[in-house]
Amino acid sequence: MANYKVIGGDLKQYGPVSAEELRKWIADGRLNSQSLVQLYGDIEWKQLQLFPEFADVLADKPATLSPPLPMAPPTGWLERDYELDIAGCISRGWELFKNNSGLLFAGTLIYLLIEGAFSVCAQVPFLGPLFSIVNLVIAGPLMGGVFLMFLHAIRGQPASVGDVFAGFRLAFGQLFLGYLVPALLTGLCLIPFVIFLAVKLIPVVGHLHNATPDSAEIQNLLPVLEGIFLKCLPVLLICLVPMIYLQISWLFVLPLIIDKRMGFWSAMKASWRRVNKHWWPVLGVAVLAGLINIGGLLLCCVGILFTLPIGLGALMYAYETVCSPAEPPGA
Repeated sequence: MANYKVIGGDLKQYGPVSAEELRKWIADGRLNSQSLVQLYGDIEWKQLQLFPEFADVLADKPATLSPPLPMAPPTGWLERDYELDIAGCISRGWELFKNNSGLLFAGTLIYLLIEGAFSVCAQVPFLGPLFSIVNLVIAGPLMGGVFLMFLHAIRGQPASVGDVFAGFRLAFGQLFLGYLVPALLTGLCLIPFVIFLAVKLIPVVGHLHNATPDSAEIQNLLPVLEGIFLKCLPVLLICLVPMIYLQISWLFVLPLIIDKRMGFWSAMKASWRRVNKHWWPVLGVAVLAGLINIGGLLLCCVGILFTLPIGLGALMYAYETVCSPAEPPGA
């Protein structure tokens, strides 16, 4: 059954809702023929009068140019419970890639080539920092487009390699913030480790500054550094606990922005709320997808072209289970 999104009189987005509920809103006067409506999963907004399936109920309402009345946003999907099948997400990811190998391989290749090019350019003297900043700006919109391509393939909707760049057109600013803000907040978890490491290294740096190149202190540098790292390792492991927790809690921020057109802060809250209903299964999917990608990297790095689509497909099937208003496709 088709679902729809609408723009209310308060200029806020509501939905997705069913055709039956949309008919009720029309009958109640909450929507009129000029109301903007989007078929769920599509990217085009059209006036309600251009949807022939609602022509009969619109005919019973007098034509008006007045704005539609504000509506209370449906938030049932934020409250409903779910059960995440970890192995099922991985197997569906494999089936998705097997059935859409050309599309997903090409889209993933384009994404990796762009990211790889910026990584190489970031090593260029003087210009390297500029390329790093540009990469930071485009990473969110680019990843959002990749997620949208996978979601279209999962839902059996028209999908193309061009979807990889859809984030720049549909939600550039929100995807940028949805990538940057969680990254900054999770990065703050490492501050205690950085401070502890700096305190341990400062005396070593001072001794090295006064040492001659052929002195024993230089020759013993490696064992000293190894000792410092071992002392700092427990602090690092402690810092990784909240860091991993936050990363998993905000795992679906970019998909929520590109799929539901949410603002970055609303997407962060929604992802946190949904994931923390069953945090451990979501972690399980993320870990298995990561292990699959590591396996691809070990195959002379070329294997990542085949394993990354499987891992991304698994994550998007998990997203469908966690954040969809109804049962996910293929359930």
